[in-house]
Amino acid sequence: MEAAEPATAPQLALADTDINWDRLDKTKFHMIGAILFTVQSALLHPTAVVKTRMQVAAGSRGMSVFSHILRSDGIPGIFRGFGTSAVGSVPGRILALTSLEVSKDIILKHTQGTHIPEASRVGLANGVAGMVSNLVSCVYFVPLDVICQRLMVQGLPGTTFCRGPLDVVRKVVEAEGFRGLYRGFGLTALTQSPASALWWGSYAAAQHLIWRSLGYKDDTGNKPSHMEMVTVQATAGMVAGACSSVITTPIDTVKTRLQVMDNYGSGRPSVLKTAKTLLKEDGWWGFYRGFGPRFLNMSLYGTTMIVTYELISMSPIAYLFWHQYFFENG
Repeated sequence: MEAAEPATAPQLALADTDINWDRLDKTKFHMIGAILFTVQSALLHPTAVVKTRMQVAAGSRGMSVFSHILRSDGIPGIFRGFGTSAVGSVPGRILALTSLEVSKDIILKHTQGTHIPEASRVGLANGVAGMVSNLVSCVYFVPLDVICQRLMVQGLPGTTFCRGPLDVVRKVVEAEGFRGLYRGFGLTALTQSPASALWWGSYAAAQHLIWRSLGYKDDTGNKPSHMEMVTVQATAGMVAGACSSVITTPIDTVKTRLQVMDNYGSGRPSVLKTAKTLLKEDGWWGFYRGFGPRFLNMSLYGTTMIVTYELISMSPIAYLFWHQYFFENG
């Protein structure tokens, strides 16, 4: 009798790390994805609150802002706006994830058989898909962004006090009409898609470069284990988040202040007015207000998602659920 072979961890071909939209169980995709994103958002929401308040209040520092919130409002203070974000994001998340995966699948199919290197082809598909997803989602997420961020900065100079999300909507509409809910829409639509393309492109390129450096290729017999997949994808997500936060923080600072501050003087608030005020208050360094929490948030985004998915399910489908990005974390 031959000895039974020792059990080994399941392995996947490198090609299986990019799951096809056609092979997805759409109901499972959206239902489990909504739960996972809510848990992940809850873990990182305090960093978003600290970042947002730092961008609005002059001369504030991350730890001092965090300590002040805990002293004055307790734990609920660092979760301001989370309920609105968690509930309101579900329809928008489905919209964003669906458009992301469908558009990525279309690009991959249309570039199959071309002379484009595999790493570049996947990077291109992810980049274009990120841009399409952001453009489709802007219409839904910008008003939600305005509401959540106004709840986060309650009590700061230059902001209007509101008793809840519906009160935010009422006061904004009374003061500016429905267009007030779309403050920063142009800046978001113009910059969020390239920023998302930067993130997705960096992520895909970093992941493929790491796989190649480890000796994994689609045409070899080597197959990465689940643990290797988690490690590589988490590392690629951290690298992408770090690169993106360095480049996009100044734009995010202007957008946040434009959406929540009401002491903009005469006329309508604008990007130019907001940038001039920020420059006058803090100089050029003011555009990097909240950089620390934002850097932490974006760098940990991919890592926490991959780890969460691995703890809940070993299915390769789970790795697609973390494709929603940017809208909930600035």
